[in-house]
Amino acid sequence: MDGHDAEDPKQNTADMTVFVQNLLEQMQSRFQQMSESIVTKIDDMGGRINELEQSINDLRAEMGVEGSPSPVAPSKPKLDEVKKEEGPE
Repeated sequence: MDGHDAEDPKQNTADMTVFVQNLLEQMQSRFQQMSESIVTKIDDMGGRINELEQSINDLRAEMGVEGSPSPVAPSKPKLDEVKKEEGPE
């Protein structure tokens, strides 16, 4: 046996540690990118929904049925209205 055999397990452990650390950093980076992408897409979708709701309300107003409930979806209470109904916390 030469002198390298004694260092191989230590070197293998060190190499594996570096490999795992790099892998975890790459995974964390990709997860962060995916999270940011998802949040951006959700924000975009929220904006599109708001535009769609505004367009529907504009069309309803043009038709003269502004006070009637929407046939597309039931109206939801606004957050402020829900908090008023629940009372102070």
